[in-house]
Amino acid sequence: MGRHSEDDDADSGDGSMRIDRFLFFVRLFKSRSLAAEAVSGGRVHLNGERVKSSRAVKVGDSLAFARGAVAFDCEILQLPARRGPAPEAAACYRESEASIARRAQFAERMKLATAFAPRPQGRPDKHDRKELRRIRGRE
Repeated sequence: MGRHSEDDDADSGDGSMRIDRFLFFVRLFKSRSLAAEAVSGGRVHLNGERVKSSRAVKVGDSLAFARGAVAFDCEILQLPARRGPAPEAAACYRESEASIARRAQFAERMKLATAFAPRPQGRPDKHDRKELRRIRGRE
């Protein structure tokens, strides 16, 4: 008999896979629950439409979602059988040229922002740490 779930039935026969499983398997999200939460929250769009977690994806579909502060667009090239190593996962999708350019531009802006940010001379003392915690809302 072995292990068999209803999710496997939906994925195996017709060359499709649940969108939350795909996002998790190709390492675009750290957990399947985070992927499902992003999909159900309306942050992930499949072929330009807002979808549910149970929606099936297939080869040739396009995905779009916000990855941090940057929009991420990709085309599905193949469906992974498992959550494997990163190079194997990256081979399952192709990021669009516009998305790559946006990421590079964002990285450059962040580099410039950190270069001009004021740097303290040393470690903050007890009073400085208390002030930092207060400013960050952790106290």
